[in-house]
Amino acid sequence: MVGGTEWPGLDTVGAVTESRIEAPARGAPRSRGGFIGEYFVGLGCLLRGLGMYARSPRLMLLGLIPAFISFVVLVSAFFGMFIVVDDIVRWITPWADGLAEGLRDTIRVVVTVIFVAVWLVLSVLLFTALTLLIGQPFYEAISKRVEDQFGGVEGEIDVSFWRSLPRSVGESARLLLFTGLCGLFILPLGLIPVVGQVLAPVLGALVGGWVLAMELTSVPFERRGLRFRHRKAMLKARRPMALGLGTATFVCFLIPGGAVLVMPAAVAGATIMSRRLFGLPVENHAH
Repeated sequence: MVGGTEWPGLDTVGAVTESRIEAPARGAPRSRGGFIGEYFVGLGCLLRGLGMYARSPRLMLLGLIPAFISFVVLVSAFFGMFIVVDDIVRWITPWADGLAEGLRDTIRVVVTVIFVAVWLVLSVLLFTALTLLIGQPFYEAISKRVEDQFGGVEGEIDVSFWRSLPRSVGESARLLLFTGLCGLFILPLGLIPVVGQVLAPVLGALVGGWVLAMELTSVPFERRGLRFRHRKAMLKARRPMALGLGTATFVCFLIPGGAVLVMPAAVAGATIMSRRLFGLPVENHAH
């Protein structure tokens, strides 16, 4: 039982284990197309989330407000970074001062590109965490509208904003740290001629997409009383689907203005995907 709701393979939240939390995900219907099929199921969840603009335009437009606030804050920080990036690069590469001028400048240009790229990826992920934080009532309403459309959630748990705030901040910090560490290994691959320039962006999108999927599904999982470790285990059990939603959202967020417009739809799409993870209906309940 979770908040009064019986899920296949789940006990009370306090007694749930990693292996047992995966059971609903394994039991949910899978695409016949293997990895590719599952990936496109996740992508389809985002597209269905975009359809919410037609079904609930007022609610979705309200969801743009916190996204716009976060966008302004992070874009300002991004441009502010360009003012100090040269000083930062010189500070972290003091050993290059004794090199020949051409070699020194080349090294520092490369370090600058890597630094800016890492900052950009972290900004995309921080945008999601910050927007979910300041827009919690809006995105909770969007997610609940999706759930109700497909039959609702029995015994859903209402967690207050202030109770969930410390945990949400901690989870976001953990995911950002994970992304930053991955970035330190992935982005230098871009220096490898030809192969690296393809491999690095792809791996970056996969890592960023995975973290976005983890962030965006926090709302529907919180509604069921489930925590970070439960979410991680269930998404790992259906990783291709999670990556389909996450990488598509990540790419949309890189488009200027895309983060603001897509954020409400991404929350709706993540809710649809979460219902798939639990093997719940994702077709209109009225039908």
